[in-house]
Amino acid sequence: MADTISWIATVATIIAASMTAANLGSRVTGYGFCVFLVGSLAWLAAGLMTNQPALTWTNVVLTALNIFGIWRWLGRQAGIEKGASVAASASAQEPEESLFPVSLLLKAPIEGENGSIGTSVDAMAGCQSGRLRYVVASEGGVAGVGETLRKIPWRNARVDSDRLVVEMGAMDDFQQIEKDRWPAR
Repeated sequence: MADTISWIATVATIIAASMTAANLGSRVTGYGFCVFLVGSLAWLAAGLMTNQPALTWTNVVLTALNIFGIWRWLGRQAGIEKGASVAASASAQEPEESLFPVSLLLKAPIEGENGSIGTSVDAMAGCQSGRLRYVVASEGGVAGVGETLRKIPWRNARVDSDRLVVEMGAMDDFQQIEKDRWPAR
């Protein structure tokens, strides 16, 4: 029985680690912690059944951390994202400029004239003015390996729902930048 439980724990831990490492948003990360919880409870049971105190106590602590992770990502963060979404939707009905959550600039797909051309990974703004100067976009690669980063001036971009739309057609139209050396302007 302990052997079966340890295999369940192994599979759950691998799946959960993949879900959280993928960084696919608060919901996927939160559900990753739910799967981690299944894994830590199974490891806890295996530790108790096989009289392994180190494994048992490690998973007592990991169970508590997984419960915190579930609250953090499915409770708190999901609520914050919903609040931002509600404010953005409501602002579209107002006579002034519509709002968008700035966190969108950490993950939004970027579309050009001919469809998807990359993903927004960050942005730079003025300290005093608060105005966005440029967006850093990623293209190509897998999980950050082999990707190319580009600087998209904010004047060439606009937010449309949950995506960024640029006026130019391809990422080659924008300046390539190094991962660890972004332009000051």
